[in-house]
Amino acid sequence: MEKFFIAQIGRTVGLWGDLKIHLHTDFPEQFKVGQTYHSDRGELTLIDINANKGTVRFQGYAGVEAAKKLTNAKIYATEAETKANCALSEGEHFWFDIIGCKVMQDDELLGEVEDIQRMLDVDYLLITTDESLVKEGFAKNFLLPYIPRYILNADTDNKKIFTQDAKDILEAS
Repeated sequence: MEKFFIAQIGRTVGLWGDLKIHLHTDFPEQFKVGQTYHSDRGELTLIDINANKGTVRFQGYAGVEAAKKLTNAKIYATEAETKANCALSEGEHFWFDIIGCKVMQDDELLGEVEDIQRMLDVDYLLITTDESLVKEGFAKNFLLPYIPRYILNADTDNKKIFTQDAKDILEAS
C-alpha cells in the first residue's frame, strides 16, 4: 500500500501538547478532528486543530513532554484516503494520477511523466523522453510547465496528457 507524505510535525507550542504542523499537501481540509493518520511513529488520532495558528494536538500526547516525542514525525495518507478526504475542482488532478501519463502532442508520443516538481507557484512535469526521440538526439528528460499555455487536457483515466508546443521545449532542452 503506497502512502503519500502530507505533513510534518514541528516543535511544541504552549503547555497542552500542541504541535506546529507543516503541510505538504494542497488540501488542508483533509485534516479533521477525530480522524486517524499514519505516521512514522505509528497511528495518530487528531483531537484538535487550529488552522489560524497552524497547530494540532493528538490523542495520547497531552502535555509538552509527551508531544515532544512527535517532533519531526512525518504524516502520510493512502491514495484511497486522499481521494476520500480531498475534493478536486473541475480540471484538477492528484499528482499520483498525473505521474505515469503519456505526454502527447498531436499524434506524437513525447514521453512519460516521471515526477512533478513545484517551483514557486508552478508545477512542472518531469518527462522522460520517448526512446525514439532520444535516438534522434533529443534530451533524455525535460521539464514542462503544467499551465494552460502548454497543457490542453489531462485524461487521467486513459493516462494521457495532451499538449501544445511541448516539443519546442523538448527541442530547446
